[in-house]
Amino acid sequence: MAKDKSQKKEKQKDSSKFWSILSLAAALIAATIAKKGLNTSWKAATGKNPPANPADPDVDVWEAVLWATVSGTAIGLARMLATRRAAIYYAKSTGHLPPNLQKDDQDADAAPADAT
Repeated sequence: MAKDKSQKKEKQKDSSKFWSILSLAAALIAATIAKKGLNTSWKAATGKNPPANPADPDVDVWEAVLWATVSGTAIGLARMLATRRAAIYYAKSTGHLPPNLQKDDQDADAAPADAT
């Protein structure tokens, strides 16, 4: 019985390491691809390179705000979508969701069952 628990914990530990590596790799690759696409799009749209450091006082404030907004949103979305795809792959490979990742089955409009 104790041996079964030990094997289960070891399997969960290996599974957790696999998920950590998989999700990190997916997020990094997605962020890199998104950044390259953003740089190319920015250059095509404005005719100049994106700001290397938006905090630089020589960069126009509106250009800095626009770059921070667009790049932050695009990179964040790319990372989230890549991590979701990695979670789908992980679930298909292992038969369960990654550690610490749960389905969100709660309805925001529904009141908790114990509320009166």
